[in-house]
Amino acid sequence: MAVNCKGQHSISYTLSRHQTVVVEYSHDKDTDMFQIGRSTENPIDFVVTDTVAGGQDGEETQITQSTISRFACRVVCERNPPYTARIYAAGFDSSKNIFLGEKAAKWKNPDGHMDGLTTNGVLVMHPKGGFMEESKPGVWREISVCGDVYSLRETRSAQTPGKLVENESNILQDGSLVDLCGATMLWRTAEGLFHTPTQKHLEALRQEINAARPQCPVGLNTLAFPSMQRSRAFSSLEDKQPWVYLACGHVHGYHNWGHRSEREPNTQRECPMCRVVGPYVPLWLGCEPAFYVDTGAPTHAFVPCGHVCSEKSVKYWAEIPLPHGTHAFHAACPFCATQLSSSQGWSKLIFQGPVD
Repeated sequence: MAVNCKGQHSISYTLSRHQTVVVEYSHDKDTDMFQIGRSTENPIDFVVTDTVAGGQDGEETQITQSTISRFACRVVCERNPPYTARIYAAGFDSSKNIFLGEKAAKWKNPDGHMDGLTTNGVLVMHPKGGFMEESKPGVWREISVCGDVYSLRETRSAQTPGKLVENESNILQDGSLVDLCGATMLWRTAEGLFHTPTQKHLEALRQEINAARPQCPVGLNTLAFPSMQRSRAFSSLEDKQPWVYLACGHVHGYHNWGHRSEREPNTQRECPMCRVVGPYVPLWLGCEPAFYVDTGAPTHAFVPCGHVCSEKSVKYWAEIPLPHGTHAFHAACPFCATQLSSSQGWSKLIFQGPVD
């Protein structure tokens, strides 16, 4: 049987206890296949673990039960220009087999070929107008095992598929988002990354902000964003670390007064500049260049985490409802996955320069 042949890729569709349809796949010398999933077995090229909202590098967070499939999806890339990349649900295991059990959503198409969906699905969103300054979020779709595009199911793991979307494809675009129910990945093309800021560019923007010597309007001490390495570590705060009242955007140094709650002193602070009450958090520069839709200066912060990047980048991510578990959609900070505030999701920063 093909299902037991280690030299032959195949997909097994279990229709009942006594009936299984096996579809064989042949090798293609013009494409390369890359597999993504939770498994650490050799067939998986990119091991994906659950994204923990607000997680910090070096932290160990226990995941009770992952919703990411061990063999979640596969991407097939053409070896010749324009190097088109297509995504498919499910990946081949160590026996070169994809197995859809009896309870998995599966069906026979009018042309006779079998298709199906994985338990929690592989969702894809293509941005409208590419991944650039004027981009707008697209519509979330589900990709089948054979690469067809469907509208979302009523629930993430429902056995009935959504409607076939015939005018859309599984071709990944610059800025496409792929959700594996536990982690959301951003697909960037080489051409797209050519137009994004580099680490050197972000470091230059950091130094430019610090060179302007922003000051705390109360303590009048000079503030400075920490180095990119310390921002990436997101570990300990520095004395000159800028803090912000997210409700109004006024940037200060840290001070231990003005809080309205003894239990959570930084959740309700009164800004000494405008008396607006809201969260008070440290600011961190967003260090991953691939998340920027432009090369603008970091002038806005995500609410409530305090990650800083350009205005257009902040507003772009604040408009995207990312899948959250198996039942909800929420906008989130791309740098730490913290769910954004339901009101606006971002705050414009107001710095005070040095007093002459």
